[in-house]
Amino acid sequence: MQSTSHDATVEVEFAGHKVLVPAGGYYDRYRSNPDLDEVARDPAAGNIDFFRRIPKQKVASRVGPVWAPNFYYRSSSVQVLMLAPVDRLRSALPTPLEPLRAVPGKGLVALTFFSYAVCDNDPYDEVSIAVVVRRPGARGSHARELMSSIRRRSFNAHVLALPVSTEIARVRGVEGYQLPKWLTGMEVDIGDEARATIFSTDGTPDLTLSAPMPNIHEVPSQSHMSTNTMIHRVDGRWHQTAVQSNLLAYGQELFPRGIALSRQGGPISELLNGLGAGMVLRLDIVRDAQIVLNMPIPLGGFA
Repeated sequence: MQSTSHDATVEVEFAGHKVLVPAGGYYDRYRSNPDLDEVARDPAAGNIDFFRRIPKQKVASRVGPVWAPNFYYRSSSVQVLMLAPVDRLRSALPTPLEPLRAVPGKGLVALTFFSYAVCDNDPYDEVSIAVVVRRPGARGSHARELMSSIRRRSFNAHVLALPVSTEIARVRGVEGYQLPKWLTGMEVDIGDEARATIFSTDGTPDLTLSAPMPNIHEVPSQSHMSTNTMIHRVDGRWHQTAVQSNLLAYGQELFPRGIALSRQGGPISELLNGLGAGMVLRLDIVRDAQIVLNMPIPLGGFA
């Protein structure tokens, strides 16, 4: 759940939009180019040595020069990976993307609730629905590609929905990355159990997920890394956006029991229903992780 004590706000501008952010928060002070020595003194951020190895640079983007990559110093998430009919997934994907088959006739849909407690954009929550797709240009066996992705902890996905809980996160995601973001309410609570809810824009419940906690493993920083790649269009051209994760405390369960997924008719529920997402193959809960969100880069030779 978001953990901010900021009540006062200040108006900032991004890509021609005027947005309110917490006064004295990370975005107000640093504009995505933080002094890591100051961040290190924030007890909520934890140990940030991982980020010192990834220098920020001012890079060109569709909204002008921006500081990148974006840092998420303290995050948590709960994800269910579900089977869905390949024909429905293929109809939801733009050409030439192809769903990666997990079993004959079935592909994979990931529903993920994220909570970013400390980050360059100030605290916010986010929900993602993504279809796992074949690596651009891949040929041959789906099973071999899937096993390779599992072994390397590296998947390619096309995001169909990415609602967020703050306006600065929405504006940056839409204008900077052209991702399918909108502003709505949500709650993420990872305690004795994991429970997460997203609301429709009118405030009524859309979808609620609850799950018993798997065994949580605490590991040294940079001992359990993963890189997932979003494949999406920016201004009509295909791009890839790498998301690097440094897991610090996490748990996973195959064919989990006790998952409760209540679909209550909002846009996220309707999207999952339209995809035919059903059986849960895997539950992943991350109690603590550090994330690096890179800028989109063109995907050459893919059309």
